[in-house]
Amino acid sequence: MSICLLYRQRKARRARFYRVEIAYDLFDNIAVMSEWGIAGGKASEARTTFSNLREASLEADRRRRRAQRRGYARLDRAVAVV
Repeated sequence: MSICLLYRQRKARRARFYRVEIAYDLFDNIAVMSEWGIAGGKASEARTTFSNLREASLEADRRRRRAQRRGYARLDRAVAVV
């Protein structure tokens, strides 16, 4: 349904990513899935299921805002630090 990809690059460190997605699961519930980690490495995942789109959307926004406070930016806005 909806995906938000965030990216963070700091000097002398490998690039990191954070992805938040809202999607339907096999049982017609709405799931908010998060994935984060070092680009090119093994990712960590979290998934929460909701019964309606409003609650799922609010949770996805909360996760996105939290990642942005930690320095992540949308991929189309991210600037590589050399």
